[in-house]
Amino acid sequence: MEKFFINGSTLEVEVAESFLKRFCGLMFRRRLKKNSGLLLAPCNSVHMMFMRFSIDVVYLDENFCIKKIVRNLTPWLGLSVCFGAWGALELPSGEAERLKLVVGQKFQRNLEL
Repeated sequence: MEKFFINGSTLEVEVAESFLKRFCGLMFRRRLKKNSGLLLAPCNSVHMMFMRFSIDVVYLDENFCIKKIVRNLTPWLGLSVCFGAWGALELPSGEAERLKLVVGQKFQRNLEL
């Protein structure tokens, strides 16, 4: 688990770095808690098959700078891609707006030991 910081807020982020963790992602989960997320890395696209809830997707470069924000991606129907992205941070729907995220901003992160 890692902590990501942006705009005075802290997010608890689960990191999915293995193929299996990225493949499973948020499928079959009931929800993501407020102030939490799942980082898929490396990853430049997401699908919403087998999802139960909408999410916001924040695409990042290798320096954790925001390249693209996709809001309210719909379960089962949603599909998103960001060519050149290093990772995709999946957040509960509405979190990107609540956190006032904009393209170009950079997350700070700390590894929680």
